[in-house]
Amino acid sequence: MDAIRLSDFFLSFICLVILSPVLLLIAIAVKLSSKGTVLFKQVRVGKNGHDFTLLKFRTMQVNAANKGLLTVGGRDARITTLGYYLRKFKIDELPQIINVLKGEMSIVGPRPEVRRYVDLYSPEQRMVLDVLPGITDYASIAYRNENELLAGAADPEYLYIHEIMPRKIELNATFITNRNIKEYFSIIF
Repeated sequence: MDAIRLSDFFLSFICLVILSPVLLLIAIAVKLSSKGTVLFKQVRVGKNGHDFTLLKFRTMQVNAANKGLLTVGGRDARITTLGYYLRKFKIDELPQIINVLKGEMSIVGPRPEVRRYVDLYSPEQRMVLDVLPGITDYASIAYRNENELLAGAADPEYLYIHEIMPRKIELNATFITNRNIKEYFSIIF
């Protein structure tokens, strides 16, 4: 087990133990605030192109994914009132600690995409599939306001596919080519 995977396991286990009361309270709030399940589960593409089920707290109305894959703006009509705040503070991402613990994700790595967008990758861009996807990375930091960028676009999907996604992959390449424990903790902090 390399230093990064060992750190992933240790940190995700500690976070899960420490945050379990908070996670339980959030789960109850999600359940009481809107119809549907507590967790949103979506198939994403992981390391070596293998699919896995990404976990998040549900922040949208039931079947919202059928109305589009991209979330456009913080006030997307599909987002629940509680979901707005969970997204704003990135709390909806916390269940991904379980994905990290299971070895499907890393704390630091390229954000996993849905198959539809991965199928658009060039052969060079597919290098992001050589490592475990992560909860955070340089692209997540640089594009923390991605929803607002998409909300201001005439064609959000075009903007995402032709401008945002390629730039995010370039940022991911920076981490992948310099992937080490020092860089890992630098991105976390």
